[in-house]
Amino acid sequence: MNGQAKQGNNAPIINVRRIEKIFPGPVVALKDFSTTVRRGEVLVVIGPSGSGKSTFLRCLNGLEEIDSGTIHIDGVPLDENEANRLAIRRKVGMVFQSFNLFPHLTVRGNVDLAQRLVQKKSRKEAAEFSRRLLDQVGLGKMEDRYPHQLSGGQQQRVAIARALAMMPKIMLFDEATSALDPEMIGEVLDVMQQLGRDGMTMVVVTHEMGFAREVSDRILFMDKGRIIEDSDSRTFFRNPEHVRTKEFLRQIL
Repeated sequence: MNGQAKQGNNAPIINVRRIEKIFPGPVVALKDFSTTVRRGEVLVVIGPSGSGKSTFLRCLNGLEEIDSGTIHIDGVPLDENEANRLAIRRKVGMVFQSFNLFPHLTVRGNVDLAQRLVQKKSRKEAAEFSRRLLDQVGLGKMEDRYPHQLSGGQQQRVAIARALAMMPKIMLFDEATSALDPEMIGEVLDVMQQLGRDGMTMVVVTHEMGFAREVSDRILFMDKGRIIEDSDSRTFFRNPEHVRTKEFLRQIL
């Protein structure tokens, strides 16, 4: 897809080296896991349930602590240094399955909030930027509504606008459409697709294979905490290398 246009033009912005994450049990969620993501690249991560996809995403912004290995985001190490962690959180936006909107705030109020609290913008500055973002996600006429007045797809688009309000360099999407009714999935995927076209670096965990095929530059296929296959999207779908990948694709396509 657009990977051919981007390939080789941009330096890595995410650098993950041999990370491991073990939960009590013990459950090995990530094992000897290494990858890089280039600026402007759209990386889609797929695999069966329990393969470690969401854990990988949560490790990228420090929501989960790694047990070993290293993560660098835009040259900053994700380590014990609180200043580094704060810098990384400002560079990375994340959208989850659940929308997590504040029910007592309007659509615009949800997008305004972090701008005013974290970035110390004035009420006017935050409102102006929020309106631009809401226009971008197709909700410019709904800024005064409350979350309970919106569909699930609309709420998720507000969540995307809220993440974009911090002007991140990287966007992480953790199965952002899995909680939506089928007819609402497309409107969220359209916004994500446009972000990719605009050059946003994205790491996307999804079960939407149409999106993966159309929008991704690269696909990581994971199983049991490891990377089984790492290839451009065209090769992945047309000529996967590993038997496990072929079995997975036969089941879902």
